[in-house]
Amino acid sequence: MRWLDPDWRTEAETWIREQVRVTGPIEQPHVHPWSTVMRVPTAQGVVWFKASAPDVHGFEPRLTEILAEARPDAVTELIATDRRGWMLMRDAGARLRDLEESPVEHWERILPRYAELQIAVTPRAEELLELGVPDERPAGIPDRVAALIEDEEALMIGRSAELTAEQRDELRRRLPELQALVEELESFGVPPTIQHDDLHDGQVFVDDDRYRVLDWGDSCVSHPFHTLTVTLRALAWRAVLEPGSALLLRLRDAYLEPFGAPPAAADLAYRTGTLARALAWLRYIRATPPGQRDPEDAESVPYGLRLYLEAGPIGTWE
Repeated sequence: MRWLDPDWRTEAETWIREQVRVTGPIEQPHVHPWSTVMRVPTAQGVVWFKASAPDVHGFEPRLTEILAEARPDAVTELIATDRRGWMLMRDAGARLRDLEESPVEHWERILPRYAELQIAVTPRAEELLELGVPDERPAGIPDRVAALIEDEEALMIGRSAELTAEQRDELRRRLPELQALVEELESFGVPPTIQHDDLHDGQVFVDDDRYRVLDWGDSCVSHPFHTLTVTLRALAWRAVLEPGSALLLRLRDAYLEPFGAPPAAADLAYRTGTLARALAWLRYIRATPPGQRDPEDAESVPYGLRLYLEAGPIGTWE
């Protein structure tokens, strides 16, 4: 990976030192094919450097700037960005995942604030698309699923227990149903905007009563309610909540309140969002060199299609 190349590391550290006065060794605690993060000690405290793969997540620094312009209290505080896909950020506090308190109470406060950020950025959706943020608007889902159904390698038919050939055939028969679901969802009139697409307790940081959402590399321009697909099933899994339980419905409604939308819209988006998330995994896998692909990541594509077919309540993750 490029992040481990000594010349790249020298170039990155030189840029970091041009932005802040470094007071100790720069550590590199996270290295992934899609990004790397460095911990940088300074006289004003620890700051963080992140580099995103230009061909996959290179839009993230500029996107973060746009989000900060709309709601500076909701995202990371930027010190500097660079066209190479680099950004230097102030420390955002403790990860929500590492706190001892019940995560549900935090999410009741986080989700409405996140919704307000989505609403604030809605007028800039076209600008985000021009920036390179992936286009995952619902209207395109049926055609993309139809193409995916014919891709046996991506579906891992015969190589994974997630999806059988019979289920693939059922998906093909139910494409008109999917088209109807998308049209019904869009009939609620909620416009596309930024959608984090990986919003869970590892991406939210807490500092006193302030919540900041980080790591926007997986985000897309989509129906905002598709956010709930990942958030609610991750929460149900980690907090051991029953899918469709009263707690999950309470969180759904807290999120919907700034939009003034009915629960039916979110329930529809949960189903179409399951497919959108599978398509996002497909995009990521195709952009990852074969030698760096995680087999479990590849199974996320048929997994999402199976969940769509089974049509479980919100929070369904297995």
